Amino acid sequence: MEFEESGIGEECGVFGCVAAGQWPTQLEVEQILTLGLVALQHRGQESAGIVISNGDSPPKYTVHKGMGLVNTAFSPEALLKLHCGNLGICHTRYSTTGMSELQNCQPFVVDTLHGKIAVAHNGELINACALRKKVMRHGVGLSTSSDSELITQLLALTPPMEELDSPDWVARIKNLMIETPTSYSLLVMYKDVIYAVRDPYGNRPLCIGKLVPISKLHNSGATEEEDTEGWVVSSESCSFQSIGAQYYREVLPGEIVQLSKHGVKSLTVVPRPEGDLPAFCIFEYVYFARPDSIFEGQMVYSVRQRCGRQLAIEAPTDADVVSTVPESATPAALGYAQQSGLPYVEVLCKNRYVGRTFIQPNTRLRQLGVAKKFGALTDNFAGKRVVLIDDSIVRGNTISPIIKLLKEAGATEVHIRVASPPIRFPCYMGINIPTKEELIANKPEFKDIADYIGADSVEYLTVEGLVSAVQEGISSLQEKDKIISSTNKTSKRVGHCTACLTGKYPVKLEW
Repeated sequence: MEFEESGIGEECGVFGCVAAGQWPTQLEVEQILTLGLVALQHRGQESAGIVISNGDSPPKYTVHKGMGLVNTAFSPEALLKLHCGNLGICHTRYSTTGMSELQNCQPFVVDTLHGKIAVAHNGELINACALRKKVMRHGVGLSTSSDSELITQLLALTPPMEELDSPDWVARIKNLMIETPTSYSLLVMYKDVIYAVRDPYGNRPLCIGKLVPISKLHNSGATEEEDTEGWVVSSESCSFQSIGAQYYREVLPGEIVQLSKHGVKSLTVVPRPEGDLPAFCIFEYVYFARPDSIFEGQMVYSVRQRCGRQLAIEAPTDADVVSTVPESATPAALGYAQQSGLPYVEVLCKNRYVGRTFIQPNTRLRQLGVAKKFGALTDNFAGKRVVLIDDSIVRGNTISPIIKLLKEAGATEVHIRVASPPIRFPCYMGINIPTKEELIANKPEFKDIADYIGADSVEYLTVEGLVSAVQEGISSLQEKDKIISSTNKTSKRVGHCTACLTGKYPVKLEW
């Protein structure tokens, strides 16, 4: 909850669709793209864009972009203009680099020597400054401050060994991946294919789904090839249910996958430097992802529950009830209640129609503060000791009025338990985190944070506890794989980026 209030946000979400079989397709590609993007709305609310193509040679691209939420940016009239394609990519944005302006809205389309390409990007390049200089030395001007335009122009540059009349897009993408090791998940559309790309460290998520007839959607067995209506690729699998797609698989760290009307084909995997582990962002599990998404073979909701159970082991307390600040920390609160044996109750009712931009015109309304957003469910906790689970305390200025509200409504004690470790360092790989000085964990008040926010006690989940809760599910899945397949000689190497918690970044940062 405090992530939302403090302005911490995921950079963006990407989504793509390719119709299978004969073209022109009967599949409403523009509708699938829009619905897929709506399901990724939590990843970005500043702007949205779609590029759709008929896949001809040369292809006809139709582009629509707009500021605000997806349903605002794409009117019914705009979607009618997009009803012409067999494949397309789209993007919803929360800026970490670049201004919040329409010119920075993705996907980006550029003309190259060999035709148009369209690119959608989630992440933030750790060596963007050096790459911008490289592009400009080639005489290419950049019209925006976005990393995504930079990626698009880098792909448009002709590699030294490439023949002038035969573009090798896989070689160009590999060259980009060697130039910048992280952080990005990319969709690149060229003619009749979409390339789905994940950086060698796998820092940002990307997965593939299969569009099937609705009658076959919930079949437990594999669908026949002739049942495939199309292929989709998304930042999160939560977008698949709303469009009638089955989860197929993740794009592996460093992998380049080709999606076309003929199917899905893995083209190559660009390796990490020797000895380096993957570095999937651990805060995708903690907060950013929707709880019904699947990463590394496990549902995010289940991981959050395990975090809550681990928190109960590490930081028990004498209390009467367990509750949560609605609603991202609810799975962790349920896990804490299960592990501690305490009953879970709701103590706050959220007013869903008060946004962060609510105007407070006078002192009286400002003093009401959190009461505009939450109502206290007094009957559930009056005269009781409450353990309140939150997903974070970033600046410390959001939880304090909630504690005050609960105590004034009758709670005898309020103990705060945080289902993630203290955030101490900025993120340079696609997450918008306040400066180091703004983080409560780096302020003198942190030494006595309970007194500072008005709680009876405050405890955080440890870094080791978080990593254990995340990797427990991955390990159990790998054990099952070993039993099922005797050819699986070694388990996959697992690693997660915890830089914002520990200051240990997976790669050397370049500025």
